[in-house]
Amino acid sequence: MTFTRGFHGRRARDPRLPPGQYDVGSDWPVLTAEATPSLPTAKWTWDEIRALPGSDFAGDIHCVTTWSKLGVSFQGVSVDTLLAAARPMPSASYVLAFSHTGYTTNLPLADVTGGKAWVVWDYEGQPLPREHGGPARLLVPHLYFWKSAKWVSGLRLLDHDEPGFWERNGYHDRGDPWKEQRYQGD
Repeated sequence: MTFTRGFHGRRARDPRLPPGQYDVGSDWPVLTAEATPSLPTAKWTWDEIRALPGSDFAGDIHCVTTWSKLGVSFQGVSVDTLLAAARPMPSASYVLAFSHTGYTTNLPLADVTGGKAWVVWDYEGQPLPREHGGPARLLVPHLYFWKSAKWVSGLRLLDHDEPGFWERNGYHDRGDPWKEQRYQGD
């Protein structure tokens, strides 16, 4: 049997990649819907949030634009810890994350509790780069990355769903990469 030079057959797809996604390797694309702000931490409760019990995430992230970054690590505080301090009303069923830039995204409470979401300030053991949401961003790694609001300034608990920026502009309300929930109707 003769093989063409360079032909090695078909490579197995990494099982960590959802359908329609590709691995960016060491790259981390920068995608933003607004200008990158410069946020001095002296203006917010930086010391208070960093004094809370820390929590780490190690795993994969997936962007709606079809890239995935495998085997990443973030450090911060779990949303569970923040909610325990806030003591939400029993009627709370949604979270509206909002950023210093005015960006918002909606999430069912079930998608940010039970060890599924964090507010992070370190990436791979270093301060989170500004272009990737530093000094702090929401991290909801099991959903497409637009749900992980950059430059997060707060989480508003609601008893109803309130669509965020991309959701008002045709993106899916939930954004599960394994179900390819990119746009309304997917």
